[in-house]
Amino acid sequence: MSWNPTHNPECASEKDALETLIIPRARDLGGFEVRRALPSVKRQLVGPFIFFDQMGPAEFITDGGIDVRPHPHIGLGTVTYLYQGEFEHRDSLGTHQMIHPGEVNWMVAGRGVTHSERTSAETRGKRHNLFGIQTWLALPEVYEDMAPDFEHHKQGALPHIEDKGVSARLILGAAFGEISPVTMLSETFYVDVQLDPGASFPLPDDHEDRGVYVTQGSVEVAGDTFDEGRMMVFRPGDKLSVRAGPLGARLMLLGGATLSEDRYIWWNFVSSSKEKIETATREWNTADWANGAFHLPPGDDQEFITIPDELERTRPRLARV
Repeated sequence: MSWNPTHNPECASEKDALETLIIPRARDLGGFEVRRALPSVKRQLVGPFIFFDQMGPAEFITDGGIDVRPHPHIGLGTVTYLYQGEFEHRDSLGTHQMIHPGEVNWMVAGRGVTHSERTSAETRGKRHNLFGIQTWLALPEVYEDMAPDFEHHKQGALPHIEDKGVSARLILGAAFGEISPVTMLSETFYVDVQLDPGASFPLPDDHEDRGVYVTQGSVEVAGDTFDEGRMMVFRPGDKLSVRAGPLGARLMLLGGATLSEDRYIWWNFVSSSKEKIETATREWNTADWANGAFHLPPGDDQEFITIPDELERTRPRLARV
């Protein structure tokens, strides 16, 4: 990546720098915590990012693991990025792919796809940890009905910064003069950043929407300190940098261009059309895997996630861009 580690951005004033502060909702799933930052009441999207979950950190002693059974998506792309642990991914395209820390699984749902993510049988047989981020990107309207697709990229394929006190990896999109090999359908950036205590890192200033999620440690931005489990969204155009606190920090930088149309989000579906979500819901409920719009993943087709009755009585929620 091209960047200037000695450059000190001219920071906006403390009063003006921060547009939105999001404190994720935490949910304990029986010794495994999930923190959801997006969508939130304060902010539904950051660029095309419409869903952002922190998984863990969690430790499994014996025979433990995660089983995300087969479930459907439309109108979005999913990214699984792990700090620790592994997942075994299967989807209705026939993909069977392990994912390990620093690698990228990029699945484009388009008009419809089904997938599962589970801890492998091999890993369940030993003590192991799981820690990572799951996020969705809403697709531009022109790509919502495209055929589903899947890409996997190893850690070594992703552009990387290594400097004194700084280690950063570009997961998606374009930033700092480099482009990730992952196929993007809209302007975006997504960066995994690790900072030693006191180290600084700039935010890209050529993207409309910019957010920072603190996964570990703390950072200072324009005079304010933010601890782990916080997402900050900043004003467009301001030149900003983040400085790690006394214990260092691990961050996810995310954002890009805002969408030109509103989005509806309901369960695992995202679309500019409420009617498309309602159609996808009916198709999934029919469970016609042979002739319907959705098919179960080969090798993981003995069970699937059903739509809870209480959720089915709700309606798709409009997520303002």
